[in-house]
Amino acid sequence: MARPPRFDTDQILDAAVRLAASAGPGGVTMSAVAQAIGAPSGSMYHRFTGRPALLAEVWLRTVERFQEGYLAGLHGQADPHAAARTAARHVVAWSRAQPEEAALLLYGAAEFGRADWSEEHTRRADSGNERVYAAIGGLAASLGFADAQGLDRIVLALIDLPLSVVRRHLRAGEALPPHAEDLAEECAAALLAAR
Repeated sequence: MARPPRFDTDQILDAAVRLAASAGPGGVTMSAVAQAIGAPSGSMYHRFTGRPALLAEVWLRTVERFQEGYLAGLHGQADPHAAARTAARHVVAWSRAQPEEAALLLYGAAEFGRADWSEEHTRRADSGNERVYAAIGGLAASLGFADAQGLDRIVLALIDLPLSVVRRHLRAGEALPPHAEDLAEECAAALLAAR
């Protein structure tokens, strides 16, 4: 009978997140992750076919966890203005609660080797992005921002500005200030109140 694995996939990916947060995507290698968890390097290949698969999984697990809460915020309110404010706050609150994962997401999928991902990994990434943009498009329509400028306004309010609140502090290695969620929400509300 085979021994159960000493490290599960989440433990491996948790170590990869820590490495990515501290050293960037380049620091996430099969041997570095194995060393971080005290596993033989060869054991990594029992879970991942190679570094591209490891990078894909660490990126996708992180972004999918973020998107789950973000989509819940967008869909969880009957009032579209309240949904927008909730989504903007989520970007900051999630980043505060998961600073290493948030630091990882400051990089893009391209920096995590998307060009070398399997078709399945690429499909997962595209599917998640499509769900988010469909939800944002639906919110834009509910708010009467259906033209190109309106969609740009929604993306600025719900993605770009909240990320800028987070990015500055994470890149400086600082904790997010206590008022960061309020700033993100107020910016979103102000942009979406304007016509």
